[in-house]
Amino acid sequence: MTKNKQQMTNNFKLRQATPTDVPVLFELILALAKYEKLSHTVTGNIDNLQEHLFGAKPYGEAIIAAYGEEAVGFALFFHNYSTFLTKPGIYIEDIFVMPEFRRMGIGKAILKYIAELAVNRDCGRLEWSVLDWNESAIAFYEEMGSQVLPDWRICRITGDSLTQLAGQRSV
Repeated sequence: MTKNKQQMTNNFKLRQATPTDVPVLFELILALAKYEKLSHTVTGNIDNLQEHLFGAKPYGEAIIAAYGEEAVGFALFFHNYSTFLTKPGIYIEDIFVMPEFRRMGIGKAILKYIAELAVNRDCGRLEWSVLDWNESAIAFYEEMGSQVLPDWRICRITGDSLTQLAGQRSV
């Protein structure tokens, strides 16, 4: 590691996102989508993000990783529940560090921060998903002690399919 990178490693901070962070948080979400080659799937907007994180009924929380005054990473997470453990858990929807700020301990610090929240909130588990092609992320997560579950697949219904399914509900 270069001296410059070592210096930079000591200069980042993690903090809970605030309502004033929403525009930069949305920019980081767009950077994540670009990195994952999924920009075409982003249909959300800053106003919805603001409402869903800081409105009358918050649905999630976010952590900002800042280097100096610059936001260079984030994690967005929310509580779920394990019926087998009969305990709440935390699900990390997204975790992202700008490529030029990777390998500096920021991702590890974000995971540790959320793990500490999970322990303090008496959660039974911490979970997230990773794209199967993202081998560097998979290796990083395994290094942190996570298991990539081979037998589980994510099921998702969105858009018209969701609306159609909801309309098929019988009373």
